Amino acid sequence: MAELFIEFEDNRLLSTLCGEYDRHLTQIEKALTVQLVRRGNQITIIGEQENADIALDVLETLYERLETGRPVEPADVDRELRMDTHPPEPTPNGDQLEMFGRGNYEIKTRKKVIEPRTDAQKAYVKSLFENELAFGIGPAGTGKTYLAVAVGVSMFIDGKVDRIILSRPAVEAGERLGFLPGAMEDKVDPYMQPLYDALNDFLPGKQLAKLKEEKKIEIAPLAFMRGRTLSNAFVVLDEAQNATTMQMKMFLTRLGEGSRMVITGDRSQVDLPRGVQSGLSHAEQLLNGIKDISFSYFTASDVVRHPLVRAIIEAYDEDSQKAFERQQQRQQQQ
Repeated sequence: MAELFIEFEDNRLLSTLCGEYDRHLTQIEKALTVQLVRRGNQITIIGEQENADIALDVLETLYERLETGRPVEPADVDRELRMDTHPPEPTPNGDQLEMFGRGNYEIKTRKKVIEPRTDAQKAYVKSLFENELAFGIGPAGTGKTYLAVAVGVSMFIDGKVDRIILSRPAVEAGERLGFLPGAMEDKVDPYMQPLYDALNDFLPGKQLAKLKEEKKIEIAPLAFMRGRTLSNAFVVLDEAQNATTMQMKMFLTRLGEGSRMVITGDRSQVDLPRGVQSGLSHAEQLLNGIKDISFSYFTASDVVRHPLVRAIIEAYDEDSQKAFERQQQRQQQQ
């Protein structure tokens, strides 16, 4: 067991660092299995040497963040813990994910500043700014769509694109809802709600409504994209695993001059009829390796929703792996 000490000059900043009712300290204690004891302007860290060193590093980084005038929220604590405890995952082609520094990679929107919380998210955000066509593939809750929309809003605010176009296939998740009442917009809105939720996080309500009215922001089903050329726009296709191969080809060929296109999806949540190939998997096989097209991959360790979401995804992945191994054994026996 190690016992480390760290002192802070500004008690006001230290109070913010600890959080209301020391909730930030509690968050660090639970994540690293250490004990943090605050006395005056000093915090004592008690625990295994490796975890105590990580806790010390996290506290110092968060305090430096406060010194620059930026806030510290539970999400910021979570990000620093992840950066210290999860080394970069190797990408499918064997390269290591690039490190971009800590706490400096920001996406500015009208309502908030977004910061990636894992190395995979940092690599993904970097690829969105650098590539005209980018894919984000991984399980639910890893921020694929959220970060893509945030980058789109940021580029729109900076004048790098003239409009934002968000789309997704209007495919039901295992249920048949039948015909929905209302006009066309009323019918498709339930499918588009996750995209509205992301936009509402980044833009004030009145401004968002005005931009939609002026067609500066469009949210439409994938089927409405045929025949269009999307120029000077930031385009996002969400839930791309539910696009067919023909739909994916149609969408990808909409890319026009001055535009950026992002394709996000989760290969484990395909809702297409049995026997219909997912356009996302097909495009991944076909386009991987083409220059200026990036592929970013996420795992359960990148989940930033409730901690139980990560545990649920890992349980399902483990079950799928066991089922695959049983199938392989049966084939060998035959």
